[in-house]
Amino acid sequence: MRNDVKILEEGVHVVVGTPGRVLDMLKKGCLKLTYLKAFVLDEADEMLSKGFFESMKEVIAYINPDCRVYLFSATMPKEIVALTNNFMNNPAKILVKNEQLTLEGIKQYYVMLKKDWKLESLLDIYKGVDIAQAIIYCNSKRNVEYLTDEMKKKGHMVSSIHSDMPQQDRDRVMKEFRSGATRVLITTDLLARGIDVYQVSIVINYDLPLQKETYIHRIGRSGRFGRKGNAINFVTPDEKDQLDAIQKYYNTTIEALPTDLSEIK
Repeated sequence: MRNDVKILEEGVHVVVGTPGRVLDMLKKGCLKLTYLKAFVLDEADEMLSKGFFESMKEVIAYINPDCRVYLFSATMPKEIVALTNNFMNNPAKILVKNEQLTLEGIKQYYVMLKKDWKLESLLDIYKGVDIAQAIIYCNSKRNVEYLTDEMKKKGHMVSSIHSDMPQQDRDRVMKEFRSGATRVLITTDLLARGIDVYQVSIVINYDLPLQKETYIHRIGRSGRFGRKGNAINFVTPDEKDQLDAIQKYYNTTIEALPTDLSEIK
C-alpha cells in the first residue's frame, strides 16, 4: 500500500484497482478524482453484484457528474442493467443477444456420467487428447484440492488456485502456468474471468457451473486470440436439466463427447 500511495502522489494518468483498494485510497485522500475523465467497470456484472455493490456505490459517489462511465461484461443480467440507472445518464447500450455469445472456434461437449466416475473419466480424456494446456473448473475449494492431490498421485504435473490461497502463492502459480511450467491448472470460478493464456486449448468443467452466466466466462478461457478450443462438461444425471438450461440460454448445442477422442483437435 505504501508503494501505491507514493505512486499516486507523484501523479498518474490511469489507475487500475479493485473496489476495496480504490475506496480505501479515496477515503485516505491519496486518490483524488477532481480531474477524472473516464470511469470504467470491467466485468461490470460482478462489480455490481452483492459482494461489491456497497463499495462500488461509495466509489461512484466520489465521481463528478460530467465524468464518462463505461461498463463492460460478457454477461449483463437484467437486474444489473437496472442498477445502472442509478449512476448513468441516458447511456448508449450495446447488448449482444445470448444466442450470439457462444464464442466461435470453441467446440462444446458433454459427458453424462455418475459422480464417482468423474476422476477416471478425466484421466481417460487426459490420456486420449493432445492437450497444450488446460484449465479444469470445480465448484468448491474442496474439489480443487481433492482433484489436485489425485492427479499428482497419478504422476501428472498440475497446479491449483482457489480463494483461500495467499495472493503471493496465486501469483506464483499463474506465473508458472503462463510460462508453461505446468500444463494443467485446477481452479474455482476465481479464474473464470479475464485470464488470457495463449496455449490453453481445452477447458473442462469437472463440475457444471452453478450459474448459467458463468458458463460463457469459463469456456472463453480456451480459444483465445482466434485459436480453436474445446470445452468438455461433466454432467451427472441430476444435472441434465442444468445442461439443457445452458443450451437454451445461449441457443447452442453441446454435443456428446466422441468415443474416439482423437476426433478432438
